[in-house]
Amino acid sequence: MEFIADNMLGKLAKWLRVMGYDVHYQSRYKHLQIERLVQEGRLLLSRHRKLIDLYPGAIYIASDHVRDQLQELRRGGHLKSDPPKWFTRCLICNAPLKKADPLTARENVPEYVFCQNPEGIRYCPSCTRYFWPGTHRQRMVRLLSTWGWTLPQKERA
Repeated sequence: MEFIADNMLGKLAKWLRVMGYDVHYQSRYKHLQIERLVQEGRLLLSRHRKLIDLYPGAIYIASDHVRDQLQELRRGGHLKSDPPKWFTRCLICNAPLKKADPLTARENVPEYVFCQNPEGIRYCPSCTRYFWPGTHRQRMVRLLSTWGWTLPQKERA
């Protein structure tokens, strides 16, 4: 499932990316850009009722809170918990992450990160950022768990 999130759903877009979903999000859209993305097959998520009326099949997100927004999408059958897909997309630009080349990663991440888990380092080919399973990721997993999403098996301990 590919989504487009309107400018009021930036936090939801980030959390959907955490969960591995392809979400196009911008703080501003140019004229007809949303229409083009919907025509490409993306499902529009919006907090604007007028915008929802323009695109059949678009989903109105009622809640102001990310936890509840995710639950709305789950109840509508648009999301499922698929932990192997978690943390596979760039949270900034939405591109799929790639396994980082060890030599390049060593030059671009803190030394302790490289020494602790060189195999866990991922790279975004679009924005050139590096990601690794650290405490920030652990907090995100715990938060998803409190929101009722299944934890990846290796992170339950």
